[in-house]
Amino acid sequence: MVVSDWNPESYALFGDLRLRPALDLLAQVGDVPEGPVIDLGCGAGSVADALSQRFAGRLTGVDASPAMLAEAEATGLYQSLIAEDVSLWRPEVPPALIFSNAVLQWLPDHAMLLPRLAAYLMPGGSLAVQMPRQFRAPSHRFLRDIAAAMFPDRFDVTGWQAPVETAETYARWLVPLGRVSAWQTDYVQRLWTEEGSTAHPVRRFTESTVMRPFLQKLSDAEAAAFFAAYEEALAVAYPALADGSVMMPFRRVFFVLTV
Repeated sequence: MVVSDWNPESYALFGDLRLRPALDLLAQVGDVPEGPVIDLGCGAGSVADALSQRFAGRLTGVDASPAMLAEAEATGLYQSLIAEDVSLWRPEVPPALIFSNAVLQWLPDHAMLLPRLAAYLMPGGSLAVQMPRQFRAPSHRFLRDIAAAMFPDRFDVTGWQAPVETAETYARWLVPLGRVSAWQTDYVQRLWTEEGSTAHPVRRFTESTVMRPFLQKLSDAEAAAFFAAYEEALAVAYPALADGSVMMPFRRVFFVLTV
């Protein structure tokens, strides 16, 4: 199944639920010096309005997805947009704030990555990060288990490790670098599938993000079989309420480092 780029429309289906953690993170960012504000992994610019209200005229977005950057540009809220893999990005000028919402979970070796990002900041600057820590929940665990069972030639989960650590772990890593606030929140999300769709709401939530690496290795026919098995498991773990909605607890980790 060809999944070459992020799909802004699919990602936006649950836009309000995806935006809330970003706003919760931003609310914990204190005053920062005058200087560039980097929306690292800006996607379609969902946080641009909130960031620009606080940091008018200072906002730069960084993302590798052409489709997402086109949407971000259409907001008219970024002073500049940089098409680059966030793992390779280096600022030309020390930023006052690096704001990263639901991006760094895609990158490895956070113990090395975070000090590197912090080192880019100007004195008094802040690194603000939010990442999902949902990887052991049924919504994410089923993806690994079902893929490994159905397609063992392409999916080996032996020795699998979660890509996101605990809030306490990040705090311990970052304390030597500055002032740190770290926390974890479980959002109890109520999901509906859009009108006309028969897909389980949790499948629709995951297929635009964490499911993408799985679909990239499957043909269309294999993806259909994968969806069917995944939805069967989801129906048990996330049963529908009377109105067809489901409750999906979703855990996220946050931290703000000021250097």
